[in-house]
Amino acid sequence: LVTPTPRSALILGKAFSASIRAFAQVVVVLVVCVLIGVGLTSNPLDILGSFVAVALGSAFFACLSMSIAGLVLRRDRLMGIGQMITMPLFFASNALYPVAVMPAWVRAISKVNPLSYEVSALRGLLIGTPANLWLDFGVLLVAVTIGVTVAASLIDRLAR
Repeated sequence: LVTPTPRSALILGKAFSASIRAFAQVVVVLVVCVLIGVGLTSNPLDILGSFVAVALGSAFFACLSMSIAGLVLRRDRLMGIGQMITMPLFFASNALYPVAVMPAWVRAISKVNPLSYEVSALRGLLIGTPANLWLDFGVLLVAVTIGVTVAASLIDRLAR
């Protein structure tokens, strides 16, 4: 935090490293899916697109964690508050249930939840469900941009 490097570069570096870690998880999931017979696409561009979607999603969640760290300033608070935010985001996304069967208030949260767009992109790319990939990737890019901006503005608090 004492480097003359712009704060946004530090945040982008952390977000990039989270994306690289997520790549290993994607490889494991894809291998397991093939081993158990899940009908995935064999199109290399779709598989590459899934890596990009996961990279953007993990970058967003890394920025969310860094933003929370900049607000709470203590590791024990960070872990609790991080779980308190990320678990509802998971359950208020389309990862488990179709948006159509959700109560109206959860559906509203799902529409602004970046995880919903990541899941939609992954389903569209890997198993061929209908998806608006331009919207999905656009929302993920905006979410990462906002995440980097917010985290970079809050990171100075950690240096104090």
